[in-house]
Amino acid sequence: MLNPETSAVEKIITLQYNPDTLSRTLQVQGMGGEGAGHRSEPMRLTGPPVETLKLDAEIDATDQMEAANPLTIKAGIQPQLAVLETLIYPSSTHLVMNNILAQIGTIEITPMESSLILFVWSKNRVLPVRITEFSITEEAFDVNLNPIRAKVSLGMRVLNIDDLGFDHKGGNLFMSYQQNKEQLAKMFASGNLGDAGIKSI
Repeated sequence: MLNPETSAVEKIITLQYNPDTLSRTLQVQGMGGEGAGHRSEPMRLTGPPVETLKLDAEIDATDQMEAANPLTIKAGIQPQLAVLETLIYPSSTHLVMNNILAQIGTIEITPMESSLILFVWSKNRVLPVRITEFSITEEAFDVNLNPIRAKVSLGMRVLNIDDLGFDHKGGNLFMSYQQNKEQLAKMFASGNLGDAGIKSI
């Protein structure tokens, strides 16, 4: 997580286990709206595709409980779940401040800006994202009903330059991601028409 104003790193959340799968969907941005291609200009793109990601992460306190970790004994995996959940909550401080502003008659209250969330999946994929889906399935509990095993399902939308602009730190990170993708694409060894039994087009 980065501070939206200073770009300082505020928090790093690592997953206990790497998810087995990462599902990615890219929606083409053509003329005439999302995914559409206007009949008069079918080959034109209006911007980068809208990319969405989905993954399931598992959190398990078995090892920490065997090691008698005092935090795990006290709260199970609730701290790990809470740090993920608070990614989609406005801070309680902002909520209280907005309530005070509303009570004193402030006409317009600016929506609260959250930290910039980065999804890091190897050095080749560092993506600014917004969490769009979040579900938790708690699967086991200790004697105090603290969860000790859970599965977290996350859906994310990659924020690109159309969302953030070129002057935003997240916009810069997206451009680095796209440029790195272009460099990886150059590594691909192209085939030839003869491989498909075609002499010419």
